[in-house]
Amino acid sequence: MRLMVENIRILDPQQDIDQVTNLYVARGRILGIGKEAPEGFEADRIINGTGKWLFPGLVDLQARLAEPGSHYEGTIASETKAAVSGGITTICCPPDTMPVNDSQAVTELIQRRARQAATAFVLPIGAITKELGGQYLSNMAALKNAGCIALSQANSPIQNSLTLKNAMAYAASNDILLMLRSENKNLKNNGVAHSGVVSSRLGLTEIPASAETAALARDLILVEETGVRAHFSLISTARSVEMIADAKKHGLPVTCDVAAHQLHLTEYDVMDFDSLFHVTPPLRSHDDKAALRIGLKMGVIDAIVSDHTPLDRDDKLLPFGESAPGISSLETLLALTLKLVEEDVLDLNQALAKVTNHPANIIGLHHGSLETGNSADFCIFDPETHWTLERKEMISKGDNSPFQGWEFRGQIEATYFQGRPVYQNNPV
Repeated sequence: MRLMVENIRILDPQQDIDQVTNLYVARGRILGIGKEAPEGFEADRIINGTGKWLFPGLVDLQARLAEPGSHYEGTIASETKAAVSGGITTICCPPDTMPVNDSQAVTELIQRRARQAATAFVLPIGAITKELGGQYLSNMAALKNAGCIALSQANSPIQNSLTLKNAMAYAASNDILLMLRSENKNLKNNGVAHSGVVSSRLGLTEIPASAETAALARDLILVEETGVRAHFSLISTARSVEMIADAKKHGLPVTCDVAAHQLHLTEYDVMDFDSLFHVTPPLRSHDDKAALRIGLKMGVIDAIVSDHTPLDRDDKLLPFGESAPGISSLETLLALTLKLVEEDVLDLNQALAKVTNHPANIIGLHHGSLETGNSADFCIFDPETHWTLERKEMISKGDNSPFQGWEFRGQIEATYFQGRPVYQNNPV
């Protein structure tokens, strides 16, 4: 289908485009942007985008899709539908599936299910160690050859420093990106909440900031020693921002991301023992949240992720300390990111870059941009629509969101994947 979207505000941080013009699509790819149509182009369909925005489909570096079978709720089919309703067209899924994605067979299964769903790109992340056990390295080169865009330990960081160093050295020699979650298991000590005034008052077992920063210090030293490309996932403390800023200043090949909820919530949100606010890493202090926001603005933090973890309701009905950590967050990634624009934390171009071309550049793919020849993955957005999150109306099979009742400005009207409409809120 040959499609023209006319008179719409096109935003593409990769190309530094912010103008009212036209977009042309043919055979599932971007044909061009501009008032003049490409030579010989005749549209089969024309969409009038007056008053609307158009920007690339979002790239989410961390979202669990609950398949192959695990204790998470949903399937690749259900969760990719939730993703495109929030404008996400490229999803990187961690290896903590069941079975763990530590083999070519599991990687191919994920890819096959994604092709069957045909709703968004699903990019598998392989496991660094077998069964995420932290002891024996997986066949890392085979996972890369099978299509894994990076290797990770998900929420089971390697505690043995020699094992991690060996993994880094191997990854560096094979040009494999490692996505690392820095956490010291001993310092975490089975804690469930940030070590601060709230956890002390509520009697919740504590997770000190040092559980992250001590592990991050070790990881950065090993990155410097091995030269591996490392992406640090889900940083949550002010000190972590400082450490990564220093590492970048010294030329280390590192990037990092932050979960969207860490930019809006703090330890005080767990005051009611509401397990919907139980996440890992935990919600931190106001000072940590402020530092994360500054890190975003200054470019220390490269990307914002959903850290989508769809859970069964029973997992969140347990007492706070016994509940499963995680938020169903595909449908709020864009909304929470744009809220940072409303609050003057980022400008619009910076905010969109954190969820489009920046994460795409980290994994080395031409996603998250409207450049000519790229897959036609884009969103049509109404900036004037106001809406309220209602858990019962969420598309994800997991409705475990703490943002019930939050009001947001601006909503996705339609999402296109490879030139096809895969989501329409109000037909356009």
